[in-house]
Amino acid sequence: MTYETIQLSFDGPVATISLNRPDKLNAINAVMLHELEDALDDLEGNDAVMAIVMHGNGRSFCAGFDLKASVEKGRRGEREWRAALEYDLAVIMRFWHCEKPTIAAVNGYALAAGFELALACDMTVCGASALFGEPEVRFGSSIVAMLLPWYVNPKRAKKMLLTGQDRMTADEALLHGLVNEVVPDQEVLARGRSLAREAALMDPDSVRLTKKAINESYRIMGMEQALDAGLEISIEIETTETDIRREFNRILREQGFKAALIWREERLEKPDAPA
Repeated sequence: MTYETIQLSFDGPVATISLNRPDKLNAINAVMLHELEDALDDLEGNDAVMAIVMHGNGRSFCAGFDLKASVEKGRRGEREWRAALEYDLAVIMRFWHCEKPTIAAVNGYALAAGFELALACDMTVCGASALFGEPEVRFGSSIVAMLLPWYVNPKRAKKMLLTGQDRMTADEALLHGLVNEVVPDQEVLARGRSLAREAALMDPDSVRLTKKAINESYRIMGMEQALDAGLEISIEIETTETDIRREFNRILREQGFKAALIWREERLEKPDAPA
């Protein structure tokens, strides 16, 4: 199958999904979501594939959802937002629920939904210069997959999520158990594929059932219920208009993402300045 926003490659029993919008730092748009779902359908049904690697072409793993595309789409009302956010969450969690091991090979930025994709994978290896974060609150948006509290303690989760931290280093991510390994930048994809091959050598039924048992433990602890509750709050955030968010979206729509980010940073530095 030919894709517009991703690339699919194979190395023996290991399949690699490469996000392929490098000029947009692999920001996720509607086409990419559908293509990720189609690719996972194919890979899960392919008995020759034993493990799946997620990677980003260019200098970034994934910078999150394409905010400009979302603003231009102009969703209105709870029904539209609910349908969109439910689908966003479902695609991200496909990597968690996939019966085959999933490995994120993170280069550069893994922000917002990109960070959540890395968390949803079973294992994550990253480059030494990788940066992680959840900056959504900085521009009045919501966190689609509230996975971070399941990895770290409340203090660490709240610091990142409530301050919109988007510069967590690879070493800090390793310290908090958000990644398994930190390797030189040029070795990220190779190491991700190496981990995938290690998993692919195992008995596939044993791997599948072991992953199922691990995921079931989190389900019993209430992870799925918590994600559903987080989704309801995301819908509330996205359907609530504020002056700050309205101005950010106006600049984003009229001048582009870089201008909106500059306005955001200047506003944070001068909180009393008019919007």
